[in-house]
Amino acid sequence: MSGKNSGALLKRRTVINIAGASMLVGCSPPLPPVRVGTIVFPGYELVFLARAMGWLSPDLVRLIELQNSSDSVRALAAGKLEAALLTLDEMMSARAGGVDLRAVLVLDTSDGADQVLARPGVSLSSLAGRKIAAENNSVGALVMASLLEKAGLRADQVVKVPITQARAAEVYQKGLADVVVTAEPWAGQIKAKGGRTIFDSSAFPDRIVDVLAVRADVLTTHHDALQHLVDMQLKALNLLHERPAEAAIHVAPRLQLEPAQVAAAFDGLKLPDAAQNRAMLQPDGTLAKNLPLLQSILLGAKLLSKPVDTATLLDDRFVRAGGST
Repeated sequence: MSGKNSGALLKRRTVINIAGASMLVGCSPPLPPVRVGTIVFPGYELVFLARAMGWLSPDLVRLIELQNSSDSVRALAAGKLEAALLTLDEMMSARAGGVDLRAVLVLDTSDGADQVLARPGVSLSSLAGRKIAAENNSVGALVMASLLEKAGLRADQVVKVPITQARAAEVYQKGLADVVVTAEPWAGQIKAKGGRTIFDSSAFPDRIVDVLAVRADVLTTHHDALQHLVDMQLKALNLLHERPAEAAIHVAPRLQLEPAQVAAAFDGLKLPDAAQNRAMLQPDGTLAKNLPLLQSILLGAKLLSKPVDTATLLDDRFVRAGGST
């Protein structure tokens, strides 16, 4: 090889090596998928429907199934999850505990799903002095506070009987309470024993709300994955509305129901679409206006350790960017 050709080859190799090095510097390894904690609950099942339909990319989103929402909150605090499906009050409690979370999507709101059932002859106007059974948790506290507000009573004018939902029908049957705060399937069992609904969550909209809660530190770093998750959740919601029989086939196994029973599992739940989400999550939206009252109820029931900044709880960037899905 001549000196001239050797120099040209060396120059070519140098150019190629420099270009290759530039390409290597410009490429960073892909981010791991967003880990989303969730439990079995009808309002949380649409992300699994999206996965069953093949729409949810495993490279972007990984669903982590847990036993209860407390496990999700602990995993968020430990950095083992980037997001979780939680009730708004659970998210606020986590925020009070030092986990900076933002609600980026409203999954559902209770619109009659949570009920107050009473014995025959017991009404809103005759609750004073009555024994009212309810779980000692945030939902129980919210329903109780709303019930007493409607009845014009103070907490010390009734007798609260702490229960677990698994014992709701038993407590009613044994006469241990005159009134029971519950939901399906226990509500149906109590109605079969003569109980009747005197109040439900449709009377206080936007207080019991399930959301996609995301750690604030990943909102920017995992933007694309979170946008994908929000878009696919809304796409699955469209499928549930437009082709319910097809959706039910995929939803039924996780809920341990027959496909024909799936529609009833969503009774009393309002599932906001994209437009409704934008209205709820905007800074002056319906949800933002309800947050101070929700916080007051939780603080009064000692279910929130300290006040949180309600002005930064909601983030509508993903529902705004999602178009008209």
